[in-house]
Amino acid sequence: MSGENGEHPQNSGPRATSWGEVVRLRTLPAAVAPVILGAGAAAAMGELSVLRSLLAAGVALALQIGCNLANDYSDGVRGTDDDRTGPPRLTASGQVAPRTVKLAALGCFGIGALLGLALVVLSGQWWLLAVGAAAIAAAWFYTGGSHPYGYAGLGEVFVFVFFGLVATVGTTYVQAGTVPGWLWPSACGIGLLACSLLMVNNLRDIDTDPAHGKMTLAVRLGEEGARRAFSLMLHVPLLLGPVALVWARETGSASPVDGGGHISPLLTLVIALAAPLLLLPLVRRATAPVRSGARGCALIASLRDAGLLELAYGVVFAAATVIITL
Repeated sequence: MSGENGEHPQNSGPRATSWGEVVRLRTLPAAVAPVILGAGAAAAMGELSVLRSLLAAGVALALQIGCNLANDYSDGVRGTDDDRTGPPRLTASGQVAPRTVKLAALGCFGIGALLGLALVVLSGQWWLLAVGAAAIAAAWFYTGGSHPYGYAGLGEVFVFVFFGLVATVGTTYVQAGTVPGWLWPSACGIGLLACSLLMVNNLRDIDTDPAHGKMTLAVRLGEEGARRAFSLMLHVPLLLGPVALVWARETGSASPVDGGGHISPLLTLVIALAAPLLLLPLVRRATAPVRSGARGCALIASLRDAGLLELAYGVVFAAATVIITL
């Protein structure tokens, strides 16, 4: 097992493609999906701030990249990634000294903290500093520390809470100063989609993780259970999103934009039913390899498509929320 001071044999330097792989570029669009959804809710309430939305997106991206780098570092020094399936990681492959990867992760967390501090100052909600600190700690201790909770099968809890609920409702809160009840169902949908990325990633490594004591939720559920869970994580959000739209319309919580009136209940229902239908092709594409029994690197396509689905979900339901307030 390699130590923090870089006992791995070093190459001439990190390849750009390797850094791209370790930050998992294909999953980064999903990091901004909850921010888009939260910004859409703020817009529906007539409280949209482009600056605060961009800052929230920056926080989400910084934490996502930092978490990926921290995962690379921690799994690498433990030896968990030595026989992993898929693209090699920087730490485990020896391309970059472990300390460099660790500092890169901490640097991303620092950037996220600074952007988050700017949001706190603009909103005047200083208690949000505690939420930000909890998010950074959760990102590090997912695979870091002496008792990483990701090794106990609790990774999806962190992802659901911070990359689903907190990112979505937090974006709305720093702009509107409140969180409408109707936002929670779609925020849960985003959280489940974020969990699907972790589930399919861990399904890919389900054969090698137990040997290193990494008992992910996929490992605990077993291969077939993990495949079913992944499918549920993609399909359930298609039900939650329409619930949020109808709830917003019926409660009148979404304030009409520019003084306009709400569209008719019938048109709201049509939009609520059409939105998930627009996303269904992506759901089918993402689940196809998993349903067919694909293993190892063949599951990378599902990871990519699940990320695209989460982004599309955020865009579609943010737009639909704004439309029903016109």
